[in-house]
Amino acid sequence: MASSSPGKPARNLWTWIPSLYFAEGLPYVVVMTVSVIMYKKLGISNTEIALYTSWLYLPWVIKPFWSPLVDVLRTKRWWIVTMQLLIGAGLAGVGLTIPTTNFLQYTLAFLWLMAFSSATHDIAADGFYMLPLSTHEQAWFVGIRSTFYRLAMIAGQGLLVMLAGMFEQTMGVSAAWALVFYGLAGLFVLMGVYHWVMLPRPAEDRSRTRADLSSVLAEVGYTFVSFFKKKQIVTILLFLLLYRFAEAQLVKMASPFLLDKSDVGGLGLSTGEVGFVYGTVGIVTLTVGGILGGLVASRQGLKYWLLWMVLAINLPNLVYVFLSQVQPESYLVVNLAVAVEQFGYGFGFTAYMLYMLYVSQGEHETAHYAICTGFMALGMMLPGMVSGWLQELIGYQHFFIWVMIATIPSFLVCWFVEVDENFGRERSGPELEADTE
Repeated sequence: MASSSPGKPARNLWTWIPSLYFAEGLPYVVVMTVSVIMYKKLGISNTEIALYTSWLYLPWVIKPFWSPLVDVLRTKRWWIVTMQLLIGAGLAGVGLTIPTTNFLQYTLAFLWLMAFSSATHDIAADGFYMLPLSTHEQAWFVGIRSTFYRLAMIAGQGLLVMLAGMFEQTMGVSAAWALVFYGLAGLFVLMGVYHWVMLPRPAEDRSRTRADLSSVLAEVGYTFVSFFKKKQIVTILLFLLLYRFAEAQLVKMASPFLLDKSDVGGLGLSTGEVGFVYGTVGIVTLTVGGILGGLVASRQGLKYWLLWMVLAINLPNLVYVFLSQVQPESYLVVNLAVAVEQFGYGFGFTAYMLYMLYVSQGEHETAHYAICTGFMALGMMLPGMVSGWLQELIGYQHFFIWVMIATIPSFLVCWFVEVDENFGRERSGPELEADTE
């Protein structure tokens, strides 16, 4: 690998880091967000959409349990390329089975394949990133990897959904979504081939022996035990599970609400309009909110901003109460409302990311942080599973009022959180980047 000067990383790092993190972000947003819109357009009920797509969080919940296997079996480079090809196969499978009679069962099976492959790809990519780069290069490229992960979110929630909406007008819903997934499948096959050629081959990236596997598994057991022995562990777990309790329910029903016709309480937007709202306006304001949250937290610390951030992630949900009650016909009003909610979410989510960093401090910091992310996914998965059933039971207007009531646990758990008043100060913005969730 080419060496780099003290001031700037080697040029050939640009040939794989941006594409690697674009490939990391895209399948996640397809599984978690695009699938919700697709199933809604294919006529699946909100109850089934919320239940089945929430189950797709499971691979990220249990990711810490099999990450040691990725570390010791084969090389991380092998895992990256293989998982990208498997993701491509999963995408092709979704496209192939959308036109079938039992498309829900078949497409979910392929989405499960994608979810497990994507979670495994995350483990390998994040571990591989540190191997061929010096400490300086790692710091220099953190912002780049975050940017391309965000671009993947824009491409998934925005461009892909708008393309599907455009195709729907000429070839029908099933054919349109099948075509989108075929295109994605081809992209990931090309990604796998490209990274097989372009990824470096650092000497540190190697498979281990059986003895290494035994010692690693023993170490994993110890790190789990040590995590659950942390001071205030009950409060930590409650925070991880309840801070996003309301948001987890809102996020599953937001797109169906925008797509549903006005006579059932929705706003009646087209597929392309929803893609624009969430894929451009929403992502931009989410990113701005996250950047601002990182900046202010680096000045006064997490403890100072915790209450303000829990307010920011919850109170803007009121815009959905407004939208469901008024059902405005103005597309501009809808965009402004979503922009407010996403900005608040981006700003408030900073506290969650910082708190995970805080409780992960000390020995086994990386492993403990991975455990935190597993609980983060569980906190999104469980409330999301019942959100569709609840919405269909009480309707959109009452559902969004319930979402506001569901913000109360977030405020209560923050009351009991203990944080060093200096934590977060002078920390750099890249430490606060979020996965997507």
